[in-house]
Amino acid sequence: MSLTIDVTGLPDGRLLFAPSPLAELNAMLHALAEPAHHPELHGWVAATTGALPPGLADRLLEADFMWRSSRADFLFPARPAATLAEELDAVDLLEDEQYVAAALVTTCGSSRLSHRAAGSPLTDPVAAERARDLALARGPVQAAFADRLLADPPAVRVRVRRLLEDCERAFFADAWRRVLPALAADARQKSDLLARYGLAETLAAVSPAIAVDGSEPGRRRIVVDKLQDNATSAVAAGGVTFIPSAFGRPHLPAVYAQGWRPVLQYPIAEPGGTDPVSLALVQQRLEALAHPVRLRLSRTLARGPHTTGELADAWQLTAPEVSRHLAVLRRAGLLTTRRRGRYVLYELDLATSARLGGDLLEAVLR
Repeated sequence: MSLTIDVTGLPDGRLLFAPSPLAELNAMLHALAEPAHHPELHGWVAATTGALPPGLADRLLEADFMWRSSRADFLFPARPAATLAEELDAVDLLEDEQYVAAALVTTCGSSRLSHRAAGSPLTDPVAAERARDLALARGPVQAAFADRLLADPPAVRVRVRRLLEDCERAFFADAWRRVLPALAADARQKSDLLARYGLAETLAAVSPAIAVDGSEPGRRRIVVDKLQDNATSAVAAGGVTFIPSAFGRPHLPAVYAQGWRPVLQYPIAEPGGTDPVSLALVQQRLEALAHPVRLRLSRTLARGPHTTGELADAWQLTAPEVSRHLAVLRRAGLLTTRRRGRYVLYELDLATSARLGGDLLEAVLR
């Protein structure tokens, strides 16, 4: 499963790496709304939440569906600016129909592709009714927001902008000053890699979950390892924008709806952090451990190194049967081996096994 972005014929110079204050504020607001997704940010979340003015805390709660489970497209600028005000000015230039469609993706929980395929809820009564029904299913707050947005888009847009500006004064400005040097340095490094070594090496440095697929003659695609099956093209939009984030891990959000330049926000590398594991490898490891015999063997191998013969005797199995199960576990990267004379000792890789739950969660949340 993946998101693919067609970049056939696009020069590498059409890929833009730049920090974005609006996108980073979006990442911070998501962390405040879903702290369980970001255990490494618990200290920051607790301190920030505790210092919020009461009125702002209530307004964030009212609007958190805009960045909680999915993100409005306009929160990811295709052309990042130096200040939040400049990026909000660019959002103000969007037509009401484009703004409302992007906002209702989050409110109504519908997919980008199916939602864009429908008529505009501002002009199509059927689309408007569907938006209201979906919003009502999400809860009264979402339903009230959808009603206000459909009835008076300009008023809601002013309200949302004021909320984001109040966040800047309350906590974002200080946090942005702290993380901007690292984000700017990362963007410069990726731009330099792109100029020197090309797209494939650059994307490998961005994230192991992003790669270039040139397997089809005459075609080149960016493949993002996400739990979805979607495709889009950056050719008509003239390129792709990559936005580094200090608050984004484990997410790899992407804007790719029709009419929008594709934008990906990626987490910058953390000191001592581990690289994300592909969905395919997570699934392979889960399937390897799902077999009852391999699970029993893992129990023994977690206690120390054993030979094939020792495992066969312990579990009343034949040596060839044990070898087949060990091969599955080894291909999944769950075993370590070392030689003792003419014997090979197998042991469960405890560090990899302990990370499996986190790897699964990160792959699902990506």
